[in-house]
Amino acid sequence: MAVEQMAGEQVVGDRMELKQDAARTSIDFLFSAGAYSAFITCEEMVEVAKAGQVVPESVLKKQKRSEEWALAKKQESELLKKKKAADRKLIFNRAKQYSKEYEDQQKELIQLKREARLKGGFYVNPEAKMLFIIRIRGINAMDPKSKKILQLLRLRQIFNGVFLKVNKATLNMLHRVEPYVTYGYPNLKSVKELIYKRGYGKLNKQRIPLTDNSIVEQGLGKFGLICVEDLIHEILTAGPHFKEANNFLWPFKLKAPLGGLKKKRNHYVEGEMLEIVKIISTSSSGE
Repeated sequence: MAVEQMAGEQVVGDRMELKQDAARTSIDFLFSAGAYSAFITCEEMVEVAKAGQVVPESVLKKQKRSEEWALAKKQESELLKKKKAADRKLIFNRAKQYSKEYEDQQKELIQLKREARLKGGFYVNPEAKMLFIIRIRGINAMDPKSKKILQLLRLRQIFNGVFLKVNKATLNMLHRVEPYVTYGYPNLKSVKELIYKRGYGKLNKQRIPLTDNSIVEQGLGKFGLICVEDLIHEILTAGPHFKEANNFLWPFKLKAPLGGLKKKRNHYVEGEMLEIVKIISTSSSGE
């Protein structure tokens, strides 16, 4: 009986040793494979250290990297919040400044007209710096040079519209393609309606709707234009970065006016001068 009891105890002891060896082997595998580092916490590390087990260096490095990444992410988020708050304040101040500038210009214009009328004369508006051009005809019977000019103006489809800076070169180009386009000098209201309701920007050669000021900042931030109001002001006044701002704007895709265009087959000078206003108002009200 004593021999059998000793044999039983020996078997139990061997089984316990096998289980302990298997547990140690599993823990060593998890440490070496990096799997344990995926779910180990700081408290567990302390417990492991108290138990006399050594935490692998790779686990400690990964934990340190995770903490550094979380800290950097938090700092980046705080900086972004501060930047957004500063940008909102700057955009508000700029919009307020532009509004005052437009109002002062309108008051000055009214005053000059009154003075001219009192003196028995009439006021002549200064030469416009910018115009808006719309394509109204297709390519039938179009000569190659006119076709090339329309491509340079980015007017590839009927009822495409673009802003254009007024100078000798652009006026010569317009005279060449006058049978195929209509153009005019838009006011503040027309420019705002076009950009706010029909405006699309070009980012990475993609057509992006102007639904957020951040889109303008991404495309024109390096030129000091960070919001839609900056873009409108630069286009309206034909500022120093008019070329970059105009190239950022995708050609406007406008709608045909109700009832069609009158005297479309006639030369622009012989046709209606207000066709551009008709097209813009129709396109703006269609949104």
